[in-house]
Amino acid sequence: MRLTKTMRLTALAACTALAISACTTGSDKKSPAGKTGGSISVQLGEPQNGLVPQNTAESEGTQVEYALFTGLVDYDPKTSTPKLAMAESIDSPDSTVWTIKLKDGYTFHNGEKVTAQSFVDAWNWGADQDNAAQALPFFDKVLGSDELAPGKDKKPTATALKGLKVVDDKTFTVTLKAPFSQFKTMLGYNAFYPLPKAFFNDPKAFGDNPIGNGPFQMDGPWQHNQQIKVKRYDNYPGKKAKLDSVTFKIYDKLETAYNDLRADNIQITNKLPISAMATVAQEFGDRYIYQPESGVGYIGFPIATNKAFASPDLRKAISMAIDREAITKTIFSGTRKPADDFVNPIIPGYRQGACGDACKYDPAKAKALYTQSGGLPENKLEIGYNADGGHKEWIEAVGNQLKNNLGIDVTFKPFEKFGKILDALGAKQYSGAFRMAWSMDYPSIEDYLRPIFSKIAIDNGSNYGGYVNEDFEALLAKADQAKTEDEGLKLYQQADDILLKELPYIPVYTYMSSGAYTKTVKNVIIDAQNRIDLTSVELA
Repeated sequence: MRLTKTMRLTALAACTALAISACTTGSDKKSPAGKTGGSISVQLGEPQNGLVPQNTAESEGTQVEYALFTGLVDYDPKTSTPKLAMAESIDSPDSTVWTIKLKDGYTFHNGEKVTAQSFVDAWNWGADQDNAAQALPFFDKVLGSDELAPGKDKKPTATALKGLKVVDDKTFTVTLKAPFSQFKTMLGYNAFYPLPKAFFNDPKAFGDNPIGNGPFQMDGPWQHNQQIKVKRYDNYPGKKAKLDSVTFKIYDKLETAYNDLRADNIQITNKLPISAMATVAQEFGDRYIYQPESGVGYIGFPIATNKAFASPDLRKAISMAIDREAITKTIFSGTRKPADDFVNPIIPGYRQGACGDACKYDPAKAKALYTQSGGLPENKLEIGYNADGGHKEWIEAVGNQLKNNLGIDVTFKPFEKFGKILDALGAKQYSGAFRMAWSMDYPSIEDYLRPIFSKIAIDNGSNYGGYVNEDFEALLAKADQAKTEDEGLKLYQQADDILLKELPYIPVYTYMSSGAYTKTVKNVIIDAQNRIDLTSVELA
C-alpha cells in the first residue's frame, strides 16, 4: 500500500523482539459497560481515487474503506494476526483450489444481501484490465487472469476469471494458476472486498458515495478536500461501532491538523507533523501513540524513463551518501528507524542488515563510486515529494547530504498532494527521483516485493520506477509455488537480495506509528497498517 503518511504500514505481533521497543497501542482500558453514542472527527488526507476498494492502493482511501467494508479476512488490530471476518471458512487441500464459505447475516448498506456472487463480481471487475484498477496485480494468481488482463496493447479475450465459480449464495471456489500458500492471508486486503450490484451501474458515482457492508455507512457523499462523513450501520452483524458517527476531516497540512487536535476540533490523528515530535509525548502523555508500523520510506528512481538513473552503482552511491541515523534522529526525533532491507522489521522474513554496505553511511566510498559510475548529467538531481505529508524537511535533508557528500546540485519539486505525484509518475510525466513509501497490504514478505517491483505492477500497480528483472520475476514465481512456508520465505529473500543489489529504490527508514488523541475519547487502537480501529473508539 502506498503511504501518504508523515510518521505513514504479520504473523508476528507488532510488539515483538523483532520490532522496536517502547510500544503502545493507546488506551486499552475498557469501560465495564462501554459507552455508546456520540460523534468524533479524525484527521485524513484527500484520497487519490474514488472509494472503490479494487481501485484504492493508498493509505487515505484505505482508512475510509476499512470503516465501510468487511472482507473475508481481517487482521487483529493489535497483533496483525489474520483472522476470519465475513468468511465462515477458507480451505484448500493443495493451496491451489480454495473453497470459501460465507457467514450469514451480512448486508450492504442499501439492504442487499452479501452473497458469493458479490465477491466474484467484484473480483472480476478488479481483474479486468479495461477497468485499469490499481489492484489488478493481486488477481494475477487466479486462473484466467491472463485472458482478462493480457497486457498492454492487447484486448481481453474473456469477461470473467475462469478460476472463480459460485457454488451457492454462501459458497464459491477459487482456482489459482499454481499453489500459493499465502492466499488466505492475502484475502484481508481491500482488493478482495465485495461490491453491491449498484456499483456496476455507475462506478464513478459509487466512488463518491460507496455502499459497503461494514460497521459504518456513508452519511452523505464525499465532500472533496473537505470531509467524508460516516455513521454507524445498525444492521451490521459483526462487532458494532459504539460511536454514532465519524467525520474524516481532510487536511493538506499536518500542522493544521495537529493544531486542531490540540484544540479538540478533531479527536484522533494517526499522523503527526515533524514540528510536533519534540513535545508531543510530554503534551499528550499516554494519549501519544508510538509503536512499530509496517511502512518503509524510499527514494525512488524512474529507471524506465530516465536513463540518467540506469546505473546500479550510481544508485548505490546515492544510498551510501545518505546519513540515515542523522535523518531519523534529528529530523524525525526518533520516530523513524534507519532502513536496512526492503522488508519492514515486523514482517517474517526481514533480515537485519540485509542491505549491507549499500545502506551504510560512507561519504568517501560514496563519492568514489559516484565518480566511477559516471555521475548524473550536469551533476544535477531533482527530488519530487508530496507537500501534504510533512516530507519537506527530510527530503531537503537528504538533498543537503547529497550536495555535501557527492557535490550534486539538488533541487526539489513539491507536488500539492500525494495523488498528484502518483498521477504524474503513472503517466510518465515526471522523470526526477521521488519520495515513496510502502505499507503492507497483508502480513507477508511477498507484499513488499511483487506490488512494487514486478513487471505486472508497472501498468497496474505501484512499480513507478518501471523496474524489470527476469531473475527477480522467476524467483517470485518459484516462491509462490513453494511447498512449505520456510521454503517460500527463503526464495522471497533471494528475490529481495536482487533488489538490494540493484537498488531500484533506496530504503531510507522504517516507520513508527506516531499518533495522538484527545481526552474526550478512549480505546484508541491503531494497527500496523496505521489504520484507526474506529469500532473500538468510544467517548471518554
